[in-house]
Amino acid sequence: MPARRLDGKALAAEMRTEIAAAIAARTALGKRPPGLTVVLVGDNPASHSYVRNKQKACTEVGIRSTLHHLPTDTSEAELLSLLASLNADPSVHGILVQLPLPPQIREDAVIEAVGTLKDVDCFHPENVGRLAAGIPRYYPCTPYGVIHLIRRNGIELAGKDVVVVGRSNIVGKPLALMLMQKPTKQNPTGCDATVTVAHTRTPDLAGVCRRADVLIAAAGKTGLITADMVKPGAVVVDVGTNPGPNGKLVGDVEPGVEDVAGWLSPVPGGVGPMTITLLLDNTVRAAELIDG
Repeated sequence: MPARRLDGKALAAEMRTEIAAAIAARTALGKRPPGLTVVLVGDNPASHSYVRNKQKACTEVGIRSTLHHLPTDTSEAELLSLLASLNADPSVHGILVQLPLPPQIREDAVIEAVGTLKDVDCFHPENVGRLAAGIPRYYPCTPYGVIHLIRRNGIELAGKDVVVVGRSNIVGKPLALMLMQKPTKQNPTGCDATVTVAHTRTPDLAGVCRRADVLIAAAGKTGLITADMVKPGAVVVDVGTNPGPNGKLVGDVEPGVEDVAGWLSPVPGGVGPMTITLLLDNTVRAAELIDG
């Protein structure tokens, strides 16, 4: 029996309706709509596509979205100056600097230059530290989207053996933290799972993956997870977005996994729509923290 589908596109549409209603209620009280500013440096085609999708999503839910598109030869000092002005602008609640950046600009310097209250990507070291300590200001968008995708399909995570394949700062590390933590009033997204973080250098990766009740593939390597690496009936979430044949996106999970898993997220249409949706959610949260 083929795996049931973890449909991120459908869930994202449902959640965006909820977000739009929250924004409408906020503006009905006379408060300004949440504002998200995206900074794009250069002409990377994939980055342009991501930015268009984010701006479209903002418009759909009532978030005021602005774009600063800077030339490829922009200096680090020029970008940092722009970020300082955006930090000081009260109409801007969230700042997103689209990665990757040109080589003359240090990514870590830019991440640290975004004000912590406006860091809706949750990349700033202070916000990462708060997440690790169990007192998060925001949750990082892709990990948060993965957890919503699992939980809102009625799948329990508490006590489950979860394997995360991948250790990036954007997905693997923060997702493992969120999965392992105890839910509290300050950290309601804690999952109480038993978590193993694996990667492409893990000895017997297949054996580690086969014991997982929930297997999350986030290594960025096409076809890394094959059917023989999956416990029958397991929940499999594919976070991979790799270039495939004919320009189509493919994940880290081989198609044959569908015949073994109990649940499987597609690529595209799984985690991707959830990432943008949780960016919108974080922007609303930022407006509440900044404006009240």
